[in-house]
Amino acid sequence: MAARSIATATISFGLVTVPIRIYPAVRQSAGLSFHLLHAKDKVRLKQQYVNPDDGEVVPRSEMVKGFEYKKGRYVVFEDAELKALDEKATHGVEIAEFVPKDAVDPVYFEKTYYLGPDKGGEKGYALLAQAMATVDEVALAKYAARGKSYLVLIRSTGDRLFMQQLYHSDEVRDIEEVPVGARRNTDAEVKLARQLIEQITSDGFRPEKYEDEVRKRIEKLIAQKLKGKDITAATPDEKPPAQVIDLMEALKASLARKGPGAGRAAARTQARTPARARAASSRSAVAHAPRARAAGGRRK
Repeated sequence: MAARSIATATISFGLVTVPIRIYPAVRQSAGLSFHLLHAKDKVRLKQQYVNPDDGEVVPRSEMVKGFEYKKGRYVVFEDAELKALDEKATHGVEIAEFVPKDAVDPVYFEKTYYLGPDKGGEKGYALLAQAMATVDEVALAKYAARGKSYLVLIRSTGDRLFMQQLYHSDEVRDIEEVPVGARRNTDAEVKLARQLIEQITSDGFRPEKYEDEVRKRIEKLIAQKLKGKDITAATPDEKPPAQVIDLMEALKASLARKGPGAGRAAARTQARTPARARAASSRSAVAHAPRARAAGGRRK
């Protein structure tokens, strides 16, 4: 089934313009939702807005929007004034600069969209995608839509373009706000930790390996509930509280458990061993071989 675009726009860099269509990259959340029902007759309830001063239900026709400029004080805006505040949609994705592909920290990523060529933009789209792939860079651009101004990142796979909506700098907290105590680990601890990382390292990301196990379990329980079965007995046991154990012993115990990447880790360790050292080891083995055979002959 072909994807349906949600908007059209035009990428511009320099005097070059590329008509594009924007497609959602992800489906709506696959999470399960439960609705509030009236316990007596199982009818779904409606949401209402209530005046907290007198408990009166307020209809939407009597609602206005306001901005709280001081605690409990508001300035009210009419619909026409709200429209004046909105950013006008330009339908233009204006590339401001190109940066190295790893220059933007993933903490800034908000949403991802796929981009496809619109009518008449096939050649320009292919050119931009191929050119960006050769320089191994991503583009930062400005985009105005739905009453807001967005900062976006455009990246290429060689023949296709992605657009990632970014948070602005004032929306991202400084990581220094998180309290972290200073601790210096020993070289032995770091070495064991690296070995553990290598043991469970894979060659690449395969998202199909990871399923939403919680959703699958809930769907299974719902199906049993529909059949009239008791699902309370199927509640999983609570995990035991975490035990405080010696860090070095925990690392050693973890390494003792062979992970799926153990073979690859050994290969990487071998690959990182300097060629000179491997050659020396080989010469040593050859040098000792005759002596071992000679000694064996004397024992006879």
